[in-house]
Amino acid sequence: MRQFLIFFLLLISALSYSQEQQVAYDYFRKGAFEKAATIYQSLYEKNNFNARYLTRLIYCHRQLEDFDKAQELVQNHLVKYPTQIQFYVEIGYNYELQHNQEKAVSYYNKAIAELEKNPNYGYAIGRSFQYNHLLEYALKAYKIALKANPRANYNIQLASIYGEKGEIENMFNAYLDLVEKDEKYSSTILRYINKYITEDSENKYNIIFKKTVLTRLQKNQLSAWNQMLSWMFIQQKQYHRAFIQEKALYKRNDSLGLGGVSNVGLIAFKHKDYSTTIHCFNFIVENSENSKDIIKSKLYLLYASMETSNDLDMVNTQFQDLFAEFGKNATTIDIQIAYADFLAFDMNESEKGIEILRETLNFRLDEFQKGEIKISLGDLLVFDGKFNEALVYFSQVQTRLKNHTLAQNARFKVAQTSYYKGDFEWAQTQLKVLKQSTSQRISNDAIELSLIISDNSVKDSLKLALKSYARADLLAFQNKNQQAVDTLTQLLRNHKGHAIEDEALFKQGETFEKMKLFDKASSNYIRLIEINDQDILVDNAYYRLAEISLKQNKLEKAKEYYQKIIFDYSSSIYMVDARKKFRTLRGDDLQ
Repeated sequence: MRQFLIFFLLLISALSYSQEQQVAYDYFRKGAFEKAATIYQSLYEKNNFNARYLTRLIYCHRQLEDFDKAQELVQNHLVKYPTQIQFYVEIGYNYELQHNQEKAVSYYNKAIAELEKNPNYGYAIGRSFQYNHLLEYALKAYKIALKANPRANYNIQLASIYGEKGEIENMFNAYLDLVEKDEKYSSTILRYINKYITEDSENKYNIIFKKTVLTRLQKNQLSAWNQMLSWMFIQQKQYHRAFIQEKALYKRNDSLGLGGVSNVGLIAFKHKDYSTTIHCFNFIVENSENSKDIIKSKLYLLYASMETSNDLDMVNTQFQDLFAEFGKNATTIDIQIAYADFLAFDMNESEKGIEILRETLNFRLDEFQKGEIKISLGDLLVFDGKFNEALVYFSQVQTRLKNHTLAQNARFKVAQTSYYKGDFEWAQTQLKVLKQSTSQRISNDAIELSLIISDNSVKDSLKLALKSYARADLLAFQNKNQQAVDTLTQLLRNHKGHAIEDEALFKQGETFEKMKLFDKASSNYIRLIEINDQDILVDNAYYRLAEISLKQNKLEKAKEYYQKIIFDYSSSIYMVDARKKFRTLRGDDLQ
């Protein structure tokens, strides 16, 4: 009982101490320095070896302009703990705040002199200089420590200081010095550098980073340099150039594997760079001995073929060739899913696609593979108009794979199917949860669909326009394009001036594009812009107009539309792509 009582009292004491620290920090953060100082004084007296309490206490007194108290605290502390020589910096800075530069410099130099005697104090002194924004002294301190021990790791601190000073090339070099010491730091360093690199290859930081890495590559062919260049080209959406770096890496050291090439291929496919996709996956097929890699690569080559060819018979033959080579079994599930989608969405043979997917569920599969199949099967059932059966499959995935991305995707499919059916209330219930999805794509899709429903329900209690739009949306999903166009035409006639008018015009424009009716699509986009040039879809409309103009070889018109995005819609998600394409059309050298 006595031991328990002692333990209980210690626990209460620890909790109280922790709470005291939090209260002090809250006051400190809010600028209530007098209250913070009182608590930090108490904390410091209980544990006066803790330099953090003293540092915060000094800062509070300085903010209250009680420099004498701050000075007294530091000097007394140094008497007790003479090895904490970083506090010479605090004394110096205290003098600097009182405009006594000569005294300040004498203490800064005293700290530097102590550091030269014992470089192990490099971090403590450098950090103290940095904390007080004495950047030149901080650089000097870290460099002294590094000179004494080149293996010491102060590169991130140096890079941070150079960044504060705006010396970006020096900052990049400090980061790369660390990678040169040990390549395992590459991914860590890229997280820091990512704050400076953009999609725009003409951004000055991109140019400096590229030049800095290339200089290193010419002197020392570390794998990390190629990997960093590949990473940068991916940020800039220059996927073929990223592939060249990954290919060079593999040829220099094939033990690194083909993962980098595959990653570039997948990203290129996602962003519709099918030429690079084909190069990447052909390279894997030619160099890999792993059957899984080869199957995946041949499937993506087929995907690229589907996107770039209108010859459906040829695509069908390619699928049959894959089945002849690898069979229909648990290892070719992805091919079978892709073939079922092709049969439904391209060949209008949804029943055959549904039959294939039902058969795949008989293989020995884990729940995640079954989940992927059931989501695809649900899509085909929606395509076939069998909503309730589709909802059963989506709900099974949602229940059995809780919290997994597949379950979140299934929940979105439930919402989307409910929306198609006109059950907007249930759709919104699902979408409300999905807005917080860990998947950015699902979250964005949920927000977009939720806004369509909410924005077009306010002044239409019967939701007649929204029901008509959802029906057209479903028809477009089912590739019943002319019926979708006719439904939208009727909606636009019956609900002129309704909030849904912009979405209807844009959806009809997209459907016209699917039907290769580009002039009609352009008319829709122009009409949308004329109704309200501040509408949320206007930059999308200008981008579609530019892309159509490119297809029709109307290059001056395309330049005009891209330029409109550049100058009038600078926050658009199409901004970087529009600028890149505008410069290409203008004849700029973007290499």
